[in-house]
Amino acid sequence: MIFGVGLIGGSLALSLKRRLPSLHVTGVGRAGESLQAALDLRVIDEMAASPAAAMQDADMVVIAAPVAQTPAILKLIAPHIESKTVITDVGSTKSDIIDYAAAILGDQFQQFVPGHPIAGAEKSGVAAARADLFDGKNIVLTPAAATSPAATEQVRSMWLKTNAKVCEMSASHHDHIFAAISHLPHLLAFALVNNLASRPDAAELFGFAAGGFRDFSRIAGSSPEMWRDISLANRTALLAEIDSYQATLQQMRALLEARDGKGLQAMFEQASHTRNGWAESQAKKPDADA
Repeated sequence: MIFGVGLIGGSLALSLKRRLPSLHVTGVGRAGESLQAALDLRVIDEMAASPAAAMQDADMVVIAAPVAQTPAILKLIAPHIESKTVITDVGSTKSDIIDYAAAILGDQFQQFVPGHPIAGAEKSGVAAARADLFDGKNIVLTPAAATSPAATEQVRSMWLKTNAKVCEMSASHHDHIFAAISHLPHLLAFALVNNLASRPDAAELFGFAAGGFRDFSRIAGSSPEMWRDISLANRTALLAEIDSYQATLQQMRALLEARDGKGLQAMFEQASHTRNGWAESQAKKPDADA
């Protein structure tokens, strides 16, 4: 059963069906139109009449809705969780989700395995779902101390069937990493686009924008609702990353103000060397997503 049959939930269903053609997937969501589209596209096999009905005899429950909706979903399903049912999520933040799950699920918390697939696209919704979205991608699981090893293994097995690579780490370490390499870049892209759009000459600026702007701003086309929720959920780690980035900007500003070409070039060379080295290492991987 999948709560939230959008890009991630829909792609998971398609990927699993590619490997397991007889798999039966039930979809649950807020918008009937979205679920009907998922049904029409054969992403899901049925729409649930209610959470209680959907939970009946469910082996695996995947919460693929925006992270802010996770507590409400956990409250809906908690009274209907069977002993065999494993629950997992796909949220981009993990510490907050673990806290919610522990408080809401009680003794059933051991059946919850927090997860985060490192895959996506600028477009959201079930129409953007595809069966190969997770091929070669990293899936991070962050089981808590109370999480059942058997439940963790079931979730690991599920993701391996999508041709993904699965690893484990603590929730706090996960949130620190992704605040730096994912959440902050999204905020920077949103900030740049908003800054330019607010100027009197915005039309002219966008009229001359080309490849560099397109590449940098691409992720600003992502779901605003999703990134609002992620930003608030990972607020502490993200604030620390913003402060760190601002310190680097201030250093660059000081070099520019002092007309320190040598210092600027040194910063640029270090960044260029690091980025090119990373891109080369990604290109060597058979399933790289550079």
